[in-house]
Amino acid sequence: MAKVSTLLCFDFGLSNIGVAVGNTLTKEARPLAVLGAQHGKPNWDKVSALVNEWLPSVVIVGNPTNEGGESTDLSAKAARFARQLEGRFQLRVELHDERFTSKEAKLRAKEAGHRGDYATIPIDDLAAAIILESYLTSET
Repeated sequence: MAKVSTLLCFDFGLSNIGVAVGNTLTKEARPLAVLGAQHGKPNWDKVSALVNEWLPSVVIVGNPTNEGGESTDLSAKAARFARQLEGRFQLRVELHDERFTSKEAKLRAKEAGHRGDYATIPIDDLAAAIILESYLTSET
């Protein structure tokens, strides 16, 4: 029987960083939190609290490429964030393609009744859950 692992996923952004949690047994993910960021710099105390609470075996960071899969300016910043997570917490961290996840998150949020005021009610945690679902289903 395969060991069940918990994973955290971060949808990196300059203003907000979405966080989701999931596991390898159900291959499902759920939104967890939206952390504020200052020019991409998170509150590391809040990140640490989530890592200590969930004790993930793997951390996934969304890789924001363009529609063709090429790196963007934000890709380098997300990769730097991933390296910082790896260094601070001594965890395995992987980048995962996040193309179209923002569109999917907006669609799901709208279906759930979100009015589209993303600055007031951000959905970055939902985007992180979609990234994590994609990662979990690609690992089969």
